[in-house]
Amino acid sequence: MTGNAEHSLKDVTLFTGLPDEVRRAFERRCRWCVYSSGQQIIDGESESSEVFFVISGAVRVVDYSASGRQVTFANLAHGDLFGELAAIDGGPRCATVVATAETLLAIMPPDILYHGISEHPAIAVIMLKRLAGIVRASNSRIMELSSLGAHNRVYAEILRMARSAIGCGEGRLRIAPAPHHADIASRVSTTRETVTRALGDLSRQGILARDHDALVVTDPGRLADMVEHFRSE
Repeated sequence: MTGNAEHSLKDVTLFTGLPDEVRRAFERRCRWCVYSSGQQIIDGESESSEVFFVISGAVRVVDYSASGRQVTFANLAHGDLFGELAAIDGGPRCATVVATAETLLAIMPPDILYHGISEHPAIAVIMLKRLAGIVRASNSRIMELSSLGAHNRVYAEILRMARSAIGCGEGRLRIAPAPHHADIASRVSTTRETVTRALGDLSRQGILARDHDALVVTDPGRLADMVEHFRSE
């Protein structure tokens, strides 16, 4: 099953730079599974410890509060991975993962991941940088939840999305497809109605515009200044 181009880890960030024969050895140790949109991949309360690589499609990493409110941690796509924390420390899963499109995953046993980290410094360095990035992102979100009001958290999330978006000329940034208001709300711990009002405020100020199926940040610098101003208050 790993002999065709579709079943390949060559575009997975963790394996970039490895010789082809080494990468193919890892591919042979994976299971390859297709999940349909909306299908649960990991239960947040399960004790499994495999690590998952997104070959195609997209997934969402979420958790739920005691009242049932969904909190989104990340949206992952081609080349990303998830499930590495349980694979590394053997602890329980800390989130639920659901496919948001038809998704092909390579699923690797934890001992194979351990072997890769211990035998290949390039894998270890990429993993360390990834974990450091998770800590930095978590620190930023904790500060936002502690210091910013709901509208300002929405502004910060739009800025975060814009900075990873594609430029569309004249300093404008295009977020495509436009995120659903409920998805933004789940990422910043607020309501869909609050997101609607916050985006409306940005539109009235000329900072945000709708372009068919996308959001366009027309003045990223001004949005960044707004967010930094609120953070410093």
